[in-house]
Amino acid sequence: MIALFFGSFNPIHIGHLIIADAVLLEKSIKKVWFVVSPQNPFKSKESLLAESARYYLTQLATEDHPDFFVSNIEFNLPKPSYTIDTLTHLKEKYPKKEFCLLLGGDNLEHLEKWKNYEQILSDYKLYVYRRPKSDNTSTPIHPNIHFLDVPLMDISSTAIRERLSHKQSVKYLLPDKVRDEIEKARYYKA
Repeated sequence: MIALFFGSFNPIHIGHLIIADAVLLEKSIKKVWFVVSPQNPFKSKESLLAESARYYLTQLATEDHPDFFVSNIEFNLPKPSYTIDTLTHLKEKYPKKEFCLLLGGDNLEHLEKWKNYEQILSDYKLYVYRRPKSDNTSTPIHPNIHFLDVPLMDISSTAIRERLSHKQSVKYLLPDKVRDEIEKARYYKA
């Protein structure tokens, strides 16, 4: 099974990589695909780095892991990106592959706001990792929802962008290759 890790990855950071690596401990999951979303319908577009740059940074971050793959499949789909539309497209393109979703507890709390969330929940397994300030104890348990035992990290792309814009260190928050490329290209500068 392939775990789909959807995200803006603006930028990708070590928290994303630790979560993706941890989900591979699930016996049924063999690969993690990082699906770079050009536009999340719940997020502002103003702070987004260009999709091609985010895709490249995600490739840099994952290139040394044999079970990670970076997908730009949503770049050619209508915007904003809706998970159900991407899942439908992937199912058509890869009919022999089995997909599941990897998502944070904060996203699970708002799942009912997703387009066709009932279909997603009935057709796909959801592997959920804990997020700071996220309370999943009130979330109804469903047979397709599986909670992961992943380290709880308070690392966010938003905080990283803020640090970069103030010329503060992000040395241990980003993979070295990603940090070097961000510095070289002068991304996220105020």
